[in-house]
Amino acid sequence: MKGTPLSNCERRFILRAVEERKRLDGRQCYDYRNLRVSFGPDYGCCVVELGKTRVLAQVSCELVPPKPNRPAEGILFFNFELSPMAAPGFEPGRQPELMVKVNRLIERCLRNSKCVDTESLCVVAGEKVWQIRLDLHLLNHDGNIIDAAGIAGIVALCHFRRPDVSVQGEEVTVYTPEERDPVPLSIHHMPICVSFAFFHQGTYLLVDPSEREERVMDGLLVMAMNKHHEICTIQSSGGIMLVTDQVLRCSNITAVKVAEITELIQKALENDQKVRKEGGKFGFAESIPNQKITAFKMESTAVDTNKVEEQAEEIIAKAEPPSEVFSTPILHAPGTAQIGEGIENSWGDLEESEREDAAEEEGESEATAFECQQMESEDTSTMGETEATNEPIVLSDSEEEEVVILEPQEVPKKTRTQTNSKQENTSKKAFNKRRRKKRAAY
Repeated sequence: MKGTPLSNCERRFILRAVEERKRLDGRQCYDYRNLRVSFGPDYGCCVVELGKTRVLAQVSCELVPPKPNRPAEGILFFNFELSPMAAPGFEPGRQPELMVKVNRLIERCLRNSKCVDTESLCVVAGEKVWQIRLDLHLLNHDGNIIDAAGIAGIVALCHFRRPDVSVQGEEVTVYTPEERDPVPLSIHHMPICVSFAFFHQGTYLLVDPSEREERVMDGLLVMAMNKHHEICTIQSSGGIMLVTDQVLRCSNITAVKVAEITELIQKALENDQKVRKEGGKFGFAESIPNQKITAFKMESTAVDTNKVEEQAEEIIAKAEPPSEVFSTPILHAPGTAQIGEGIENSWGDLEESEREDAAEEEGESEATAFECQQMESEDTSTMGETEATNEPIVLSDSEEEEVVILEPQEVPKKTRTQTNSKQENTSKKAFNKRRRKKRAAY
Protein backbone atom coordinates (compact mmCIF):
# COMPACT_ATOMS: atom_id res chain seq x y z
CA MET A 1 0.00 0.00 0.00
CA LYS A 2 2.72 2.45 0.88
CA GLY A 3 5.55 3.24 -1.49
CA THR A 4 7.10 0.77 -3.91
CA PRO A 5 6.50 -3.00 -3.57
CA LEU A 6 8.97 -5.07 -1.60
CA SER A 7 11.68 -6.96 -3.41
CA ASN A 8 12.33 -10.67 -2.89
CA CYS A 9 15.42 -9.84 -0.83
CA GLU A 10 13.38 -7.65 1.53
CA ARG A 11 10.72 -10.32 1.88
CA ARG A 12 13.24 -12.98 2.78
CA PHE A 13 14.89 -10.61 5.28
CA ILE A 14 11.58 -9.89 7.08
CA LEU A 15 10.55 -13.54 7.15
CA ARG A 16 13.98 -14.55 8.46
CA ALA A 17 13.66 -11.96 11.24
CA VAL A 18 10.20 -13.33 12.17
CA GLU A 19 11.60 -16.86 12.35
CA GLU A 20 14.31 -15.62 14.72
CA ARG A 21 11.69 -13.84 16.90
CA LYS A 22 12.97 -10.41 15.94
CA ARG A 23 11.19 -7.37 14.52
CA LEU A 24 12.42 -4.46 12.42
CA ASP A 25 11.56 -1.81 15.03
CA GLY A 26 13.08 -3.72 17.96
CA ARG A 27 9.81 -4.84 19.58
CA GLN A 28 9.02 -8.24 20.96
CA CYS A 29 6.47 -10.44 19.21
CA TYR A 30 3.59 -9.51 21.56
CA ASP A 31 4.44 -5.84 22.07
CA TYR A 32 2.31 -2.92 20.92
CA ARG A 33 3.76 0.25 19.48
CA ASN A 34 3.51 3.48 21.47
CA LEU A 35 -0.12 4.60 21.71
CA ARG A 36 -0.89 8.29 22.09
CA VAL A 37 -4.28 10.03 22.32
CA SER A 38 -4.72 13.79 21.89
CA PHE A 39 -7.97 15.77 21.86
CA GLY A 40 -9.04 18.74 19.76
CA PRO A 41 -10.56 22.02 20.95
CA ASP A 42 -14.14 20.71 20.53
CA TYR A 43 -15.83 17.72 22.10
CA GLY A 44 -15.73 14.57 19.99
CA CYS A 45 -12.50 15.38 18.12
CA CYS A 46 -9.35 13.35 18.73
CA VAL A 47 -6.22 11.99 17.03
CA VAL A 48 -4.87 8.53 17.84
CA GLU A 49 -1.24 7.73 17.04
CA LEU A 50 -0.23 4.08 16.96
CA GLY A 51 3.44 4.28 16.17
CA LYS A 52 3.47 6.35 12.98
CA THR A 53 -0.10 5.42 12.02
CA ARG A 54 -2.42 8.36 12.67
CA VAL A 55 -6.21 8.47 12.54
CA LEU A 56 -8.39 11.55 13.04
CA ALA A 57 -11.88 11.01 14.50
CA GLN A 58 -14.72 13.54 14.60
CA VAL A 59 -18.23 13.00 16.02
CA SER A 60 -21.22 15.16 15.08
CA CYS A 61 -24.96 14.97 15.72
CA GLU A 62 -28.28 16.24 14.34
CA LEU A 63 -32.00 15.72 14.94
CA VAL A 64 -33.60 13.47 12.29
CA PRO A 65 -36.72 11.29 11.99
CA PRO A 66 -36.10 7.73 13.27
CA LYS A 67 -36.14 4.57 11.23
CA PRO A 68 -39.63 3.09 10.78
CA ASN A 69 -38.68 -0.28 12.29
CA ARG A 70 -36.99 1.37 15.34
CA PRO A 71 -39.01 4.50 16.21
CA ALA A 72 -37.59 4.86 19.74
CA GLU A 73 -33.89 4.43 18.98
CA GLY A 74 -31.27 6.83 17.72
CA ILE A 75 -29.13 6.30 14.63
CA LEU A 76 -25.41 5.58 14.48
CA PHE A 77 -23.55 6.28 11.24
CA PHE A 78 -19.87 5.42 10.61
CA ASN A 79 -17.65 6.61 7.78
CA PHE A 80 -13.99 5.74 7.23
CA GLU A 81 -11.99 7.56 4.53
CA LEU A 82 -8.64 6.95 2.88
CA SER A 83 -6.74 9.52 0.85
CA PRO A 84 -3.35 9.84 -0.91
CA MET A 85 -2.25 12.00 2.02
CA ALA A 86 -1.91 8.80 4.08
CA ALA A 87 -0.15 6.71 1.42
CA PRO A 88 0.51 7.09 -2.31
CA GLY A 89 -1.23 3.78 -3.02
CA PHE A 90 -4.65 5.17 -2.10
CA GLU A 91 -6.39 6.73 -5.10
CA PRO A 92 -8.87 9.58 -4.58
CA GLY A 93 -12.50 8.98 -5.51
CA ARG A 94 -12.27 5.18 -5.26
CA GLN A 95 -13.18 2.76 -2.49
CA PRO A 96 -10.42 0.17 -2.13
CA GLU A 97 -11.05 -3.18 -0.53
CA LEU A 98 -9.28 -2.08 2.66
CA MET A 99 -11.66 0.86 3.11
CA VAL A 100 -14.76 -1.35 2.82
CA LYS A 101 -13.22 -3.91 5.14
CA VAL A 102 -12.43 -1.36 7.86
CA ASN A 103 -15.89 0.24 7.57
CA ARG A 104 -17.68 -3.07 8.07
CA LEU A 105 -15.44 -4.11 10.94
CA ILE A 106 -15.96 -0.80 12.82
CA GLU A 107 -19.71 -1.06 12.36
CA ARG A 108 -19.75 -4.56 13.82
CA CYS A 109 -17.42 -3.54 16.63
CA LEU A 110 -19.24 -0.37 17.73
CA ARG A 111 -22.84 -0.80 16.59
CA ASN A 112 -23.52 -4.53 16.86
CA SER A 113 -21.78 -4.75 20.24
CA LYS A 114 -24.31 -2.22 21.64
CA CYS A 115 -21.59 -0.15 23.25
CA VAL A 116 -23.68 3.02 22.72
CA ASP A 117 -27.15 3.19 24.23
CA THR A 118 -29.24 4.14 21.19
CA GLU A 119 -32.48 4.38 23.20
CA SER A 120 -31.05 7.34 25.14
CA LEU A 121 -30.78 9.20 21.83
CA CYS A 122 -34.55 9.31 21.37
CA VAL A 123 -36.13 12.77 21.84
CA VAL A 124 -39.73 12.18 20.66
CA ALA A 125 -40.61 8.59 19.79
CA GLY A 126 -41.48 8.25 16.12
CA GLU A 127 -40.68 11.90 15.35
CA LYS A 128 -37.22 13.06 16.39
CA VAL A 129 -34.07 11.20 17.43
CA TRP A 130 -30.38 12.05 17.52
CA GLN A 131 -28.24 10.81 14.63
CA ILE A 132 -24.63 10.34 15.78
CA ARG A 133 -22.13 10.43 12.91
CA LEU A 134 -18.56 9.19 13.38
CA ASP A 135 -16.09 10.25 10.67
CA LEU A 136 -12.66 8.61 10.63
CA HIS A 137 -9.86 9.88 8.39
CA LEU A 138 -6.50 8.18 7.97
CA LEU A 139 -3.72 10.76 8.19
CA ASN A 140 -0.70 8.44 7.88
CA HIS A 141 -0.47 4.74 7.08
CA ASP A 142 2.23 2.71 8.78
CA GLY A 143 0.34 -0.53 9.39
CA ASN A 144 -2.50 -1.82 11.60
CA ILE A 145 -5.12 0.69 10.48
CA ILE A 146 -7.95 -1.36 12.01
CA ASP A 147 -6.70 -1.07 15.59
CA ALA A 148 -5.96 2.65 15.28
CA ALA A 149 -9.37 3.38 13.72
CA GLY A 150 -11.23 1.31 16.33
CA ILE A 151 -9.47 3.05 19.23
CA ALA A 152 -10.02 6.50 17.68
CA GLY A 153 -13.73 5.75 17.16
CA ILE A 154 -14.48 4.67 20.74
CA VAL A 155 -12.38 7.49 22.21
CA ALA A 156 -14.22 10.10 20.13
CA LEU A 157 -17.62 8.68 21.18
CA CYS A 158 -16.64 8.76 24.87
CA HIS A 159 -15.35 12.33 24.53
CA PHE A 160 -18.37 13.66 22.60
CA ARG A 161 -21.09 15.84 24.18
CA ARG A 162 -24.45 16.42 22.50
CA PRO A 163 -26.63 19.51 23.14
CA ASP A 164 -29.26 19.29 25.84
CA VAL A 165 -32.91 19.36 24.75
CA SER A 166 -36.31 19.85 26.39
CA VAL A 167 -39.74 18.79 25.10
CA GLN A 168 -42.93 20.73 25.88
CA GLY A 169 -45.85 19.19 24.07
CA GLU A 170 -44.85 19.00 20.42
CA GLU A 171 -42.18 21.72 20.70
CA VAL A 172 -38.53 20.62 20.99
CA THR A 173 -35.98 23.15 22.28
CA VAL A 174 -32.27 22.62 21.67
CA TYR A 175 -30.03 24.54 24.09
CA THR A 176 -26.62 25.97 23.29
CA PRO A 177 -23.56 25.10 25.42
CA GLU A 178 -23.81 28.56 27.04
CA GLU A 179 -27.39 27.94 28.15
CA ARG A 180 -26.99 24.36 29.37
CA ASP A 181 -24.04 22.00 29.68
CA PRO A 182 -23.81 19.43 26.86
CA VAL A 183 -24.77 15.86 27.67
CA PRO A 184 -22.32 12.93 27.14
CA LEU A 185 -23.36 9.79 25.34
CA SER A 186 -24.34 6.73 27.31
CA ILE A 187 -21.44 4.28 26.76
CA HIS A 188 -21.92 0.79 28.22
CA HIS A 189 -18.44 -0.58 27.45
CA MET A 190 -15.42 0.14 25.26
CA PRO A 191 -14.60 -2.55 22.66
CA ILE A 192 -10.94 -2.48 21.57
CA CYS A 193 -9.62 -4.20 18.43
CA VAL A 194 -6.36 -6.16 18.53
CA SER A 195 -4.79 -7.46 15.30
CA PHE A 196 -2.60 -10.57 14.92
CA ALA A 197 -0.44 -11.30 11.85
CA PHE A 198 0.39 -14.93 10.99
CA PHE A 199 3.41 -16.14 9.03
CA HIS A 200 4.25 -19.55 7.53
CA GLN A 201 0.60 -20.68 7.69
CA GLY A 202 0.11 -19.82 11.33
CA THR A 203 3.45 -21.04 12.67
CA TYR A 204 4.59 -17.58 13.81
CA LEU A 205 2.46 -14.85 15.35
CA LEU A 206 2.99 -11.08 15.70
CA VAL A 207 0.84 -8.49 17.50
CA ASP A 208 0.26 -5.04 15.97
CA PRO A 209 1.96 -5.65 12.59
CA SER A 210 3.70 -2.76 10.89
CA GLU A 211 3.20 -1.81 7.24
CA ARG A 212 6.14 -3.87 5.98
CA GLU A 213 5.11 -6.88 8.05
CA GLU A 214 1.59 -6.68 6.60
CA ARG A 215 2.99 -7.04 3.07
CA VAL A 216 4.58 -10.44 3.74
CA MET A 217 2.06 -11.94 6.20
CA ASP A 218 -0.08 -14.93 5.23
CA GLY A 219 -3.19 -13.99 7.21
CA LEU A 220 -4.69 -11.56 9.72
CA LEU A 221 -6.93 -12.14 12.73
CA VAL A 222 -8.76 -9.20 14.34
CA MET A 223 -10.39 -9.71 17.72
CA ALA A 224 -12.47 -7.01 19.49
CA MET A 225 -12.93 -7.33 23.27
CA ASN A 226 -13.78 -5.10 26.23
CA LYS A 227 -12.18 -5.00 29.66
CA HIS A 228 -14.80 -7.48 30.99
CA HIS A 229 -13.27 -10.16 28.69
CA GLU A 230 -16.35 -10.14 26.46
CA ILE A 231 -15.57 -10.81 22.82
CA CYS A 232 -17.44 -8.34 20.60
CA THR A 233 -16.35 -9.51 17.14
CA ILE A 234 -13.78 -11.73 15.39
CA GLN A 235 -12.66 -11.49 11.79
CA SER A 236 -10.11 -13.63 9.97
CA SER A 237 -8.72 -12.83 6.53
CA GLY A 238 -6.04 -14.26 4.28
CA GLY A 239 -7.33 -17.81 3.86
CA ILE A 240 -5.29 -19.42 6.64
CA MET A 241 -6.59 -22.28 8.80
CA LEU A 242 -6.36 -21.72 12.57
CA VAL A 243 -6.78 -24.35 15.24
CA THR A 244 -8.59 -23.85 18.54
CA ASP A 245 -5.40 -23.44 20.54
CA GLN A 246 -4.26 -20.56 18.35
CA VAL A 247 -7.58 -18.71 18.78
CA LEU A 248 -7.52 -19.20 22.56
CA ARG A 249 -3.95 -17.97 22.66
CA CYS A 250 -4.94 -14.85 20.74
CA SER A 251 -7.89 -14.25 23.09
CA ASN A 252 -5.63 -14.38 26.15
CA ILE A 253 -3.22 -11.87 24.60
CA THR A 254 -6.17 -9.66 23.61
CA ALA A 255 -7.49 -9.57 27.18
CA VAL A 256 -4.16 -8.24 28.47
CA LYS A 257 -3.78 -5.64 25.71
CA VAL A 258 -7.39 -4.42 26.03
CA ALA A 259 -6.99 -3.86 29.78
CA GLU A 260 -3.87 -1.75 29.20
CA ILE A 261 -5.40 0.30 26.36
CA THR A 262 -8.66 0.89 28.26
CA GLU A 263 -6.77 2.23 31.27
CA LEU A 264 -4.77 4.58 29.03
CA ILE A 265 -7.97 5.87 27.37
CA GLN A 266 -9.68 6.50 30.69
CA LYS A 267 -6.69 8.44 32.02
CA ALA A 268 -6.58 10.56 28.86
CA LEU A 269 -10.30 11.37 29.13
CA GLU A 270 -9.99 12.26 32.82
CA ASN A 271 -7.01 14.55 32.23
CA ASP A 272 -8.77 16.36 29.38
CA GLN A 273 -11.94 16.84 31.42
CA LYS A 274 -9.93 18.14 34.37
CA VAL A 275 -8.09 20.69 32.23
CA ARG A 276 -11.34 21.94 30.66
CA LYS A 277 -12.99 22.41 34.06
CA GLU A 278 -10.00 24.30 35.46
CA GLY A 279 -9.92 26.57 32.42
CA GLY A 280 -6.44 25.51 31.32
CA LYS A 281 -5.06 25.22 27.81
CA PHE A 282 -6.13 22.24 25.74
CA GLY A 283 -6.23 21.14 22.13
CA PHE A 284 -3.82 19.73 19.56
CA ALA A 285 -1.33 22.59 19.95
CA GLU A 286 -1.04 21.98 23.70
CA SER A 287 -0.50 18.24 23.23
CA ILE A 288 2.72 18.70 21.23
CA PRO A 289 5.82 18.11 23.40
CA ASN A 290 7.96 21.17 24.06
CA GLN A 291 11.13 19.41 22.93
CA LYS A 292 9.98 19.18 19.31
CA ILE A 293 10.87 21.84 16.78
CA THR A 294 7.24 22.11 15.68
CA ALA A 295 6.06 22.97 19.20
CA PHE A 296 3.79 26.01 19.45
CA LYS A 297 4.80 26.89 23.00
CA MET A 298 7.90 27.08 25.16
CA GLU A 299 8.69 27.40 28.82
CA SER A 300 8.81 30.92 30.22
CA THR A 301 12.26 32.31 30.94
CA ALA A 302 12.86 34.05 34.27
CA VAL A 303 14.17 37.61 33.98
CA ASP A 304 16.48 38.97 36.71
CA THR A 305 15.47 42.57 37.49
CA ASN A 306 17.97 43.10 40.30
CA LYS A 307 20.59 45.86 39.90
CA VAL A 308 19.06 47.01 36.63
CA GLU A 309 19.91 50.69 37.26
CA GLU A 310 23.55 49.93 38.11
CA GLN A 311 23.95 47.84 34.95
CA ALA A 312 22.38 50.60 32.85
CA GLU A 313 24.78 53.20 34.31
CA GLU A 314 27.77 50.96 33.56
CA ILE A 315 26.63 50.48 29.96
CA ILE A 316 26.17 54.25 29.53
CA ALA A 317 29.60 54.96 31.03
CA LYS A 318 31.34 52.45 28.75
CA ALA A 319 29.53 53.69 25.64
CA GLU A 320 31.45 56.01 23.31
CA PRO A 321 30.22 59.60 22.95
CA PRO A 322 28.67 60.61 19.63
CA SER A 323 31.15 61.69 16.96
CA GLU A 324 29.48 65.00 16.09
CA VAL A 325 26.54 66.86 17.58
CA PHE A 326 24.44 69.22 15.49
CA SER A 327 22.91 71.84 17.74
CA THR A 328 21.06 73.63 14.95
CA PRO A 329 19.46 72.20 11.82
CA ILE A 330 21.35 72.49 8.53
CA LEU A 331 19.35 74.11 5.75
CA HIS A 332 20.42 72.51 2.45
CA ALA A 333 17.68 73.98 0.29
CA PRO A 334 14.46 75.90 0.83
CA GLY A 335 11.91 73.59 2.49
CA THR A 336 14.45 70.94 3.64
CA ALA A 337 16.51 70.56 6.80
CA GLN A 338 18.83 68.00 8.40
CA ILE A 339 19.86 67.35 11.99
CA GLY A 340 22.79 64.96 12.38
CA GLU A 341 23.93 62.45 9.78
CA GLY A 342 21.01 60.02 10.03
CA ILE A 343 19.11 61.08 6.93
CA GLU A 344 22.04 61.86 4.65
CA ASN A 345 21.86 59.89 1.42
CA SER A 346 24.59 57.57 0.19
CA TRP A 347 24.63 58.50 -3.46
CA GLY A 348 27.95 58.75 -5.18
CA ASP A 349 29.31 61.78 -6.97
CA LEU A 350 27.55 62.99 -10.04
CA GLU A 351 28.84 61.49 -13.26
CA GLU A 352 30.24 63.62 -16.04
CA SER A 353 27.09 63.24 -18.14
CA GLU A 354 24.93 64.35 -15.25
CA ARG A 355 27.19 67.34 -14.67
CA GLU A 356 26.95 68.33 -18.36
CA ASP A 357 23.15 68.01 -18.27
CA ALA A 358 23.04 70.14 -15.13
CA ALA A 359 25.25 72.82 -16.83
CA GLU A 360 23.04 72.85 -19.94
CA GLU A 361 19.88 73.16 -17.83
CA GLU A 362 21.49 76.00 -15.89
CA GLY A 363 22.37 77.84 -19.14
CA GLU A 364 18.86 77.34 -20.49
CA SER A 365 17.34 78.68 -17.25
CA GLU A 366 19.54 81.78 -17.46
CA ALA A 367 18.55 82.34 -21.09
CA THR A 368 14.87 82.00 -20.34
CA ALA A 369 15.22 84.36 -17.38
CA PHE A 370 16.89 86.97 -19.66
CA GLU A 371 14.10 86.68 -22.25
CA CYS A 372 11.46 87.08 -19.55
CA GLN A 373 13.16 90.26 -18.36
CA GLN A 374 13.14 91.67 -21.91
CA MET A 375 9.49 90.85 -22.38
CA GLU A 376 8.58 92.47 -19.08
CA SER A 377 10.51 95.65 -20.01
CA GLU A 378 8.66 95.83 -23.35
CA ASP A 379 5.30 95.36 -21.61
CA THR A 380 6.03 98.12 -19.14
CA SER A 381 7.09 100.51 -21.97
CA THR A 382 3.90 99.84 -23.95
CA MET A 383 1.79 100.31 -20.85
CA GLY A 384 3.52 103.65 -20.20
CA GLU A 385 2.71 104.81 -23.75
CA THR A 386 -0.98 103.88 -23.45
CA GLU A 387 -1.27 105.69 -20.15
CA ALA A 388 0.37 108.81 -21.66
CA THR A 389 -1.97 108.95 -24.63
CA ASN A 390 -5.03 107.93 -22.58
CA GLU A 391 -6.64 106.56 -25.70
CA PRO A 392 -9.30 103.92 -25.17
CA ILE A 393 -8.57 100.43 -26.49
CA VAL A 394 -11.28 99.02 -28.73
CA LEU A 395 -11.76 95.25 -28.60
CA SER A 396 -13.12 93.67 -31.78
CA ASP A 397 -15.38 90.67 -31.97
CA SER A 398 -12.87 88.50 -33.90
CA GLU A 399 -11.38 85.56 -31.99
CA GLU A 400 -8.03 85.77 -33.79
CA GLU A 401 -7.02 89.09 -32.22
CA GLU A 402 -5.27 89.20 -28.89
CA VAL A 403 -7.00 90.19 -25.67
CA VAL A 404 -5.17 92.96 -23.85
CA ILE A 405 -5.23 93.23 -20.07
CA LEU A 406 -5.34 96.88 -19.08
CA GLU A 407 -3.82 96.82 -15.61
CA PRO A 408 -1.28 94.01 -14.95
CA GLN A 409 -0.58 93.72 -11.24
CA GLU A 410 1.68 90.61 -11.00
CA VAL A 411 4.88 92.02 -12.49
CA PRO A 412 6.91 92.04 -9.27
CA LYS A 413 5.97 88.41 -8.54
CA LYS A 414 7.72 87.23 -11.69
CA THR A 415 10.94 88.91 -10.72
CA ARG A 416 10.65 87.41 -7.26
CA THR A 417 10.28 83.87 -8.66
CA GLN A 418 13.29 84.44 -10.88
CA THR A 419 15.44 85.44 -7.94
CA ASN A 420 14.20 82.41 -5.94
CA SER A 421 15.16 80.02 -8.75
CA LYS A 422 18.67 81.53 -8.86
CA GLN A 423 19.04 81.14 -5.10
CA GLU A 424 17.95 77.48 -5.31
CA ASN A 425 20.51 76.77 -8.04
CA THR A 426 23.31 78.32 -5.98
CA SER A 427 22.24 76.45 -2.83
CA LYS A 428 22.16 73.09 -4.74
CA LYS A 429 25.67 73.73 -6.07
CA ALA A 430 26.94 74.46 -2.58
CA PHE A 431 25.25 71.34 -1.19
CA ASN A 432 26.82 69.09 -3.88
CA LYS A 433 30.28 70.57 -3.18
CA ARG A 434 29.97 69.91 0.58
CA ARG A 435 28.81 66.36 -0.07
CA ARG A 436 31.75 65.59 -2.39
CA LYS A 437 34.22 67.00 0.17
CA LYS A 438 32.74 64.83 2.91
CA ARG A 439 32.89 61.68 0.70
CA ALA A 440 36.52 62.41 -0.11
CA ALA A 441 37.32 62.81 3.60
CA TYR A 442 35.86 59.34 4.37
